[in-house]
Amino acid sequence: QVNLVESGGGTVQPGGSLRLSCAASGGTFGSRSVGWFRQAPGKERIVVAAISWSGGSTYYSDSVEGRFTIARDNDKNIVTLQMNSLSPEDTAVYYCAADEISTAYGLALKASEPDYWGQGTQVTVSS
Repeated sequence: QVNLVESGGGTVQPGGSLRLSCAASGGTFGSRSVGWFRQAPGKERIVVAAISWSGGSTYYSDSVEGRFTIARDNDKNIVTLQMNSLSPEDTAVYYCAADEISTAYGLALKASEPDYWGQGTQVTVSS
């Protein structure tokens, strides 16, 4: 069992940046892949980025490719999501999730939901 805690959300103007963090408590990420998902009001929750257990491979959705960067520090049990050039369309609750699947694409394309979820952090992009 691993508990995930997100932080770093907030309100930012269009074109701005935010950095989200996901910390594993009560355990470690171990050999699990980790992903960031988001859910905008009235929309389904979707994956935006994922990273393999080693950090050697990543996945990005088309909507964030080139603007967001996912990274992990297994020694510190932290996964981050650097978000640049934010737009109002990025407004959502962002969730961190971890799964026993070790690959980034495996987590992103998995038919069922990941095994572990954080509580989410709100990101609002507004002028």
